[in-house]
Amino acid sequence: MKRCLLLCFLCVLPLCLFNGWSTSLRVNPSAVSSSRNVTVLLWHYPFNRSASLKGDMCWDLYRIPHCRLVDQRSMFSSADVVVFHNRELIQRRQKLPTYWPRPQGQRWAWMSLEAPNHNGNLHQFANIFNMTMTYRRDADITVPYGELLPKEDEELLGEDNLQEKTSLVCWVVSNYRRHHKRSKVYTELNAIVPVKVYGRWTKTPLASSALLPTISRCYFYLAFENALSKDYITEKLWRNAYQGGAVPVVLGAPLSDYKAVAPPHSFIHVDEFASVREMAKYLQELAEDKKRYAEYLTWKQHWKVKLYADWRERLCKICPQFNSLPQHKVYSDLEAWVDAKNTSA
Repeated sequence: MKRCLLLCFLCVLPLCLFNGWSTSLRVNPSAVSSSRNVTVLLWHYPFNRSASLKGDMCWDLYRIPHCRLVDQRSMFSSADVVVFHNRELIQRRQKLPTYWPRPQGQRWAWMSLEAPNHNGNLHQFANIFNMTMTYRRDADITVPYGELLPKEDEELLGEDNLQEKTSLVCWVVSNYRRHHKRSKVYTELNAIVPVKVYGRWTKTPLASSALLPTISRCYFYLAFENALSKDYITEKLWRNAYQGGAVPVVLGAPLSDYKAVAPPHSFIHVDEFASVREMAKYLQELAEDKKRYAEYLTWKQHWKVKLYADWRERLCKICPQFNSLPQHKVYSDLEAWVDAKNTSA
């Protein structure tokens, strides 16, 4: 009898162990799926600008593994994520495939790099999207216009020749609106100190090859955004000012947002001054004191600017974060999430 009981126990034990092990795998799906390809389907091209998705593009271009970008709608049923660019949806040039049954576990991502006041009516998208892709730091997938990366030891630092600077303040603007805050600040500032303005508004457009060389001859650049919105910091800071070699005077996102992404003492925020006159006086004093001015450029010793211009790179960023994102998240009110502090600038 004891032998029979022992044999039964030995037979049952492996089954119990197997069941326990398989159960642990089921409750932790990321453990078995982390090494498989994540398939991201782009439903329509942003601004109708297509690009090649052939081969292992995310790895070949950006060293992001296990990521497959596709644009064939026939792959809808097997896609892990489907990405929809907001501009085409709002302009009704594309439609959401709500007429197709959504595969279990598939996530739909809403993507936009526009400020909230340019996103249109988003109430129609309630309870549809599972993910957000924007410049916001609290988005599910944060896709900024730019960022700073640590410099490698072997990367040389180009010197800033302050002797070549001929203008105190410059600004490049095409879409000028008199009622915007940035226009009002410019008008006040220009009445006190000269502001050299380029762009379509003044019928002095700059070729892309001339943009940065022109800005490099300015002490300060007005990196003024067209909207006052959370985390809305565009290429006006990253490319025009930082890469152009001028100290940015910024207006757009709150001061705390700039401090979160930019090096200390590398920019001047309009909100730091009680008046535009007070700011103008500070800019004049700073330009005359070359040592103090140069302190605003010391960040370049340790950091370099990384621009994000290819939407494919932004899409590839989904894959490394896919398994860590909530599986059952739904934006019940996308409009409310998008419309954080937002006014015309």
